[in-house]
Amino acid sequence: MGAGTVVVRDRVRKDLSEISNKTNIPATKPIVSSASPETRSISRKKIQRRSKKAVISPVQKLFETCKKVFANGKPGVVPSQEHINMLRAVLDEIKPEDVDLSPKMPYFRSKSTGRPPVTYLHIYKCHSFSMGIFCLPPTGVIPLHNHPEMTVFSKLLFGTMHIKSYDWVADSPQPSSDTRLAKVKVDSDFTAPCDTSILYPADGGNMHCFTAKTACAVLDVLGPPYSDPAGRHCTYYLDHSFSSFSVDGVEVGEVEKEGYEWLKEREEEPEDLTVTAMMYSGPIIKE
Repeated sequence: MGAGTVVVRDRVRKDLSEISNKTNIPATKPIVSSASPETRSISRKKIQRRSKKAVISPVQKLFETCKKVFANGKPGVVPSQEHINMLRAVLDEIKPEDVDLSPKMPYFRSKSTGRPPVTYLHIYKCHSFSMGIFCLPPTGVIPLHNHPEMTVFSKLLFGTMHIKSYDWVADSPQPSSDTRLAKVKVDSDFTAPCDTSILYPADGGNMHCFTAKTACAVLDVLGPPYSDPAGRHCTYYLDHSFSSFSVDGVEVGEVEKEGYEWLKEREEEPEDLTVTAMMYSGPIIKE
């Protein structure tokens, strides 16, 4: 802070020395607060309120982390490993109660007939990232779809879900312009609590399908989010076994055939898919 501070400190030290040498100054009486018990109680409550305000909710922490991770993000660009680990660690700690969700809520009730609707709880969206929760009743399905130029973090909050995901096989011949060969990345059941899953623009299972075995809630972070004007459309696919098509130049061993499938682009969204958008009602995010 500079030499001025030293001068002030020496002067204070000298003044204290002079005061201590004077004998006609009465002893200092202990300071006793004149505040009433009621006033002190109110002061304590104010301090407690300030302390509570200083506590950041898990959702607010997630929002702040996303801002940092995707601050300089561009479509198709994967965040650094440090940032990926940072965001994954925050998501791993989030629990259903942190977003005011319970399997007993109406979102998770099955219909008596037909495929039950899926509810999407919108939390936040900007040009860099989006946050939201998919609520699936038992037997609910989010059909096979892609995430163009995105890095996606998915946290299963509760329930058991089957996830099947694929990555494209690069430079593979195609039987038609709307059909491509893909390699199965994941084909398993997941039960909460479990680690956050991450998919990347060209790896990690960029195309996936969710099937709820029980009532499930999935917290999704997309960076960047879907955007029709930017060309990031959500495309749905039908999967076909490897033997469904015979294409010259595609050679896969008999043992490996089960790990490859053909994905055919759907012209329209699946007719049996109903997604109801609802506003998120959990802890408020402060921008």
